[in-house]
Amino acid sequence: MTESPPQLPESRYGRQRMAPATRRRVAIALGVLVLAFGILVAVVGYQRFEGNDVEGSIAAYQVVDDQTVSVTISVTRKDPSRPVHCIVRVRSHDGAETGRREVLVGPSDQKTVQVTAAVESYKPPFVGDIYGCGTDVPSYLVNP
Repeated sequence: MTESPPQLPESRYGRQRMAPATRRRVAIALGVLVLAFGILVAVVGYQRFEGNDVEGSIAAYQVVDDQTVSVTISVTRKDPSRPVHCIVRVRSHDGAETGRREVLVGPSDQKTVQVTAAVESYKPPFVGDIYGCGTDVPSYLVNP
């Protein structure tokens, strides 16, 4: 005859453990829930942060003189009918920003356009580059 384990008073020793099969099922269910939640967070994050509406990159720059750099940027937009603005800048040899200019990129038929702007510098310029682009065009650029 097989003896069953003695019944211990619950008030003194707490509940008995779950059977191993039940514990395994609970662990699998929790794992599936955590995995599903992780996938949901990844999908929502991807949809919210996927790509930018506008991206700018440096196409070329030319040091014109001791105070001016001509900066050409390439701007790619998801919706080319919307105006965007970009910030181009000049940096000195030590890497400090020595000049900055905001440029309005008007509506276009093409997704990618190139724009050239002259940027003044208060120190001898070394390089021209782009700081970034955005879709929130300031009113002073639209209505000067």
